[in-house]
Amino acid sequence: MELLRDVSLRPYNTFGMEVKARYFATFSTVTELQQLLQLPEVQNLPKLVLGGGSNILFTQDFAGLVLKNNIRGIQVMELDDEYCLVKAGSGEAWHDLVIYTLEQGLGGLENLSLIPGTVGAAPLQNIGAYGVELKDVFEHLEAVHVASGELHFFTAEQCKFGYRESIFKHEVKGQYIVVSVTLRLRKKPIFNTSYGAISQTLAAMQVAELNARAISEAVCQIRRSKLPDPAQIGNAGSFFKNPEISAGQFQELQQQFPNIPSYPTTPGMVKVPAGWLIEQAGWKGRRFEAYGVHKDQALVLVNYGGAQGNQVKILAHQIIDSVQEKFGINLQPEVNII
Repeated sequence: MELLRDVSLRPYNTFGMEVKARYFATFSTVTELQQLLQLPEVQNLPKLVLGGGSNILFTQDFAGLVLKNNIRGIQVMELDDEYCLVKAGSGEAWHDLVIYTLEQGLGGLENLSLIPGTVGAAPLQNIGAYGVELKDVFEHLEAVHVASGELHFFTAEQCKFGYRESIFKHEVKGQYIVVSVTLRLRKKPIFNTSYGAISQTLAAMQVAELNARAISEAVCQIRRSKLPDPAQIGNAGSFFKNPEISAGQFQELQQQFPNIPSYPTTPGMVKVPAGWLIEQAGWKGRRFEAYGVHKDQALVLVNYGGAQGNQVKILAHQIIDSVQEKFGINLQPEVNII
């Protein structure tokens, strides 16, 4: 456990932004984290936990302590004839956890395959994809209270999950660091293939008997075809949330834009794909020197190399303004802008 100064964060964010942390340290256990939080040099400084760095846009140096989460380990606990509990360290890569559960014959995470980032980041924004959200399988989490160093439990109800939302993005933002997540997974999976192109992809794969692993592979194929690899081009995946609007507003938009797509959501509300809105507003594939909007997926803002975070932030706001002007819909960033 070593406290470092003036550390480049470029290797730790998938956007590849060249910024520095005033202090930087890694932790592999809860005890190490608690000890780091008690160091007098950093007690009164802002703190930021990095997992995979895949959902963050740095626009400036970080003047506090950046903590790299390396807590590992996965445990499977029998619950009953129908379910198992799976507890994972918050520093585990999310997709590695998905693969592990598939190898154990457990269902529930297959639709969430290939989502970047770590287990600890998953509950912060209630990750979701292809009709499934983390809250659907969530049991509880453990988190260290930054101010006191105490270990606290949070149930699903206490997390206040919403669409890409949780209590950790609002009421207690920055006050806790997640150290483990426990999920309730099925021994006999119930499959969800109705969302997006999963059914068509499974058909193209010529899957004879539906199973969780096949669904996972189909989801991986779809994601790889839509989203650029951060190792090749800097990005943070989907930059914007898919907006939810009232059914009445959607009907009005449908009269003007008959081909506007939608997905079912809560009663009286309709979810509209942000990528479609951005593309219709003319942004898909537009490039501005070292940054721009990806040519194949309008939801993805990219750093071609050498871009500054503020440039990408300004581009995001320009996109938000143009979608608001054209459709009357306010896009919200999914990425954490620092």
